[in-house]
Amino acid sequence: MSAILTLNAGSSSIKFGVYQAGVEPELLQLGQVENLGPVAQMELQWPQKRLIEIGPADHAAGVRAILDAVVPVLDGQQVDGVGHRIVHGGKRFAGPVELTEEVIAQLEAFIPLAPLHQPHNLAAVRAAQAAFPGAVQIGCFDTSFHLGHPFVNDAFALPRRFYEKGVRRYGFHGLSYDYITGRLRQDYPELARGRVAIAHLGNGASMCAVRDGQSIGSTMGFSALDGLPMGTRCGQLDPGVLLYLMEQGHGVEAITHILYKKSGLLGLSEISHDMRTLLASDDPRAGEAIDYYVFRIRRELGAMAAILGGLDAVVFCGGIGENAAPIRERVLEGMEFLGLRVNSEANDSNSTVISQGDTPVLVIPTDEERVIARAVSAALA
Repeated sequence: MSAILTLNAGSSSIKFGVYQAGVEPELLQLGQVENLGPVAQMELQWPQKRLIEIGPADHAAGVRAILDAVVPVLDGQQVDGVGHRIVHGGKRFAGPVELTEEVIAQLEAFIPLAPLHQPHNLAAVRAAQAAFPGAVQIGCFDTSFHLGHPFVNDAFALPRRFYEKGVRRYGFHGLSYDYITGRLRQDYPELARGRVAIAHLGNGASMCAVRDGQSIGSTMGFSALDGLPMGTRCGQLDPGVLLYLMEQGHGVEAITHILYKKSGLLGLSEISHDMRTLLASDDPRAGEAIDYYVFRIRRELGAMAAILGGLDAVVFCGGIGENAAPIRERVLEGMEFLGLRVNSEANDSNSTVISQGDTPVLVIPTDEERVIARAVSAALA
């Protein structure tokens, strides 16, 4: 039997999973390395929770720490495949691919399009190649799910030559949306064939309009900055603001830092990017940040309904979407005109179905790692 490792590398963390390969991979271990830098640590989340102090670690050292942690779980088995979440695949990669040197070179060209994620995704690939030289390396792309958008959901109203050169709306969080649509096909086939708005709400956040399992619209566009406000990212922004900042003497590096690292919930509250912290705070700035966050989700939910021509279901997923009942309730409040009415008791208990209106509202935990593991299993079959 073959063992599979999945790696989901961010700027300061690496999520990982260990699976037994198969038609439906069997989870053996799940965890993440956090706070890459001077004081990294590893949290094992399944089958038992455990915290391991690592100390100073970059992505390569993080992968080595993961390897040490998974040895007992592998029980002598060899890792035959490693799957990677790659945020940006452009218009070229419509599905999982083997990460050859040629492919990696093409993905490096997308670094300017996803500077917060792509370099770290590829750093994890290099680290995994060194740690598992005999394993097949498979890339799974957040952009793939959104390929095939109608032109009007794909283009910006810029001179056409920029569109032809790749300045267009790509959409992200595709692995999450892939998993959620798969769960709908399995558990709610009638809803899966209909018009569904999916809200992936976490430190990164977006929404997707899905018809019959296909993405036809997304709140994220050219980069992972667009759409909803996030933990530290701004969301939708008038481009005139950027021109103003440039005129005030801010360079590209400074503006990039502001938009990716200092905005969103953190920027609005000046307290934290963590929704749990903000919900527990009585600081008025925390309340205002939450108000803005909810307002933007409600606005985009209306947009998703307009793109789809109505709603047959709404799904919440992601860390906030799955766990922050007050946010879900506030988003749904007053949405009866879309057939949405929250069942407060079900919502507070994080039930799968939290609605009592005509349009079902579901909470489905997403599982990007499983989507990656399935792709690697298929490659090994």
